[in-house]
Amino acid sequence: MTRGIGIRTYKTLLERFGSSEAILDAPRAELESVPGIGPKLASAIVEESKTIDIGAEIDLAREMGVQILPYTSEQYPKHLKTIYDPPLVLYVKGSILETDVIALAIVGARRCTYYGLSQAERFARLLAQKGLCIVSGMARGIDAAAHRGAIASHGRTIAVLGSGLGVIYPRENIELAEQIAQQGAIVSEFSMKTPPDFRNFPPRNRLISGLSLGVLVVESSLKSGSLITAQWALEQGKEVFAIPGNIDNIYSRGTHKLIKDGAKLVEDISDIIQELGPLAEALGDSEASFATDPRNLLLNSQEKKIFSLLSSSPRDIDEIIRITKLPASVVTSTLLILEIKKLAKQLSGKRFVKS
Repeated sequence: MTRGIGIRTYKTLLERFGSSEAILDAPRAELESVPGIGPKLASAIVEESKTIDIGAEIDLAREMGVQILPYTSEQYPKHLKTIYDPPLVLYVKGSILETDVIALAIVGARRCTYYGLSQAERFARLLAQKGLCIVSGMARGIDAAAHRGAIASHGRTIAVLGSGLGVIYPRENIELAEQIAQQGAIVSEFSMKTPPDFRNFPPRNRLISGLSLGVLVVESSLKSGSLITAQWALEQGKEVFAIPGNIDNIYSRGTHKLIKDGAKLVEDISDIIQELGPLAEALGDSEASFATDPRNLLLNSQEKKIFSLLSSSPRDIDEIIRITKLPASVVTSTLLILEIKKLAKQLSGKRFVKS
């Protein structure tokens, strides 16, 4: 709850002091002596540890049915642990299932056309029917339409907020938030009463892409936050997709720029599923029970090849890529499938063992 403390700073402090309690009890001078902790941040840690009411925060979360998941929790989403700057703590209302790692983010403009709204809802509905969890930001426009599409198909959906879960924004989506929590989860890295400040939304977008295998941008201006989400996806090694629009429409300029820059042009859901590599076989049959019993699916050739390299001794993902000579994205997706099938387990440092 102290601004300026992220996962890397926390790990540095933990290495120096040994525990969270010891960090909070440390004198200002000792905090300042830690590399990367200057006088300003040291003062913030000392002062805020005295003024922040942690008990009230926990009580409010409990009262509103919100779980507080620390980075070290087994329930903390695996995808988020692999991004550059995962949240130290994640607030969750609803549930995040193991199969929710098979997810696609659908984002776009708040001010959008009827065409954009209909496409966002249609793609979300069809992809959710295939077993994909739909991730978005619950903003007006494209985001809300994507969540509604997933809900309409009785699929899974996750909303990542740029405010605390005690301050649902926009207010018009309060009912939608409850529906999302029943068929997935609303999540935030911000404390319960954090207002929707404009500074919160760019970092929020890294979580939208971080929870997903790829990002589909439906409509976007050249200054839209959707392009920030797409940029985060690229930095995280995720796929970026875009739906083309009317060349005279300002909200097509962002998506067309993405396509020019190499994003996959999407006309139907097969364009997305095929790009997901090893996941395509699992998602190819709409009648498949992938979401409920993924282990029933037979291993394909790539899965067998990678599974054969796993044992009780941890093996680094870079070593697996080197031995198999497969693209990193294919190896990552395949290991994800093996994890969901309970055949592999990921350890710290992107090392894998046979389950």
